[in-house]
Amino acid sequence: MIRSCITGTGSYLPAHILTNATLAAQVDTSDDWIVERTGIRQRHIAAADEFTSDLGTAAARRALESAGLQPRDIDLIIVATATPDQTFPATATIVQTKLGIDDCVAFDVAAVCSGFLYALTVADAMLRTGAHKHALIIGAETFSRLLDWEDRATCVLFGDGAGAVVLSAFEGGGTSSDRGILATRLHADGRHNQLLYVDGGAGSTGTVGKLRMKGKEVFRHAVTNLAAVMHETLAAAGLSPADVDWVVPHQANLRILEATARKLDLAPEQVIVTVQDHANTSAASVPLALDTAARDGRIQPGQLLLLEAMGGGFTWGAAAVRW
Repeated sequence: MIRSCITGTGSYLPAHILTNATLAAQVDTSDDWIVERTGIRQRHIAAADEFTSDLGTAAARRALESAGLQPRDIDLIIVATATPDQTFPATATIVQTKLGIDDCVAFDVAAVCSGFLYALTVADAMLRTGAHKHALIIGAETFSRLLDWEDRATCVLFGDGAGAVVLSAFEGGGTSSDRGILATRLHADGRHNQLLYVDGGAGSTGTVGKLRMKGKEVFRHAVTNLAAVMHETLAAAGLSPADVDWVVPHQANLRILEATARKLDLAPEQVIVTVQDHANTSAASVPLALDTAARDGRIQPGQLLLLEAMGGGFTWGAAAVRW
């Protein structure tokens, strides 16, 4: 059978760093308050002339270099983002042009913080048909442009960034020891729209709007939903939590990461944590964390990774991946 394998990773963070101390001078908060409740110490903010496509293109170039491929080798680009450059066309087509690719399938996926998992699942299905050989899956966000900088409950939580992977098709034996994506599971429940949303849109207010969130309710749903989908995904792959080497989670809140790991009886040391360095970068956070751990040597060939995320919608999902 055909397996979709991650052959390269890349990430990019804007140069400007906004620390908790600097933020505390702008809104009623403090470094201690933010770190204690979220684990976040800083976030990166895109420059005025730096767009989501720029962040995504930079991450994509690094992923291509890691995979040893050229842009011309790519025949599929999927960008997961809630902050596209334009209402249309898709940001993926802008990234395509910036990479110098004349023709390939290119489109966006909108599932907010779960967007990378949704995009990965779609790309996996497309590669397994044999229609595509090499795909670029990118999570890229300029979330700072959706924030109400007077709302301390939300503005401290988010930042800008991008992460990318190259997904390539290889022959596998059809067992859980195969390299590549072994199983994915996705969910959505639109009844919870008002717990995490943006109060604007091209088809409603005609404005971009600002992010609004009820944090306590989101936390409760996140821990329950993420633990459930992780168990579901492992079961679909014929595996158990004892088989997991690393969890690569959506970097939203350190407390959520810790609580979810406990529900799977995993040690905190098995969870890749980067939220302290870049805050919640929505669809970019899973590939950002993945690239960090791949490059610093923690992730080794043959190890089992469990990727997970939940975001506005609610949407949530997980993927079991053999490195």
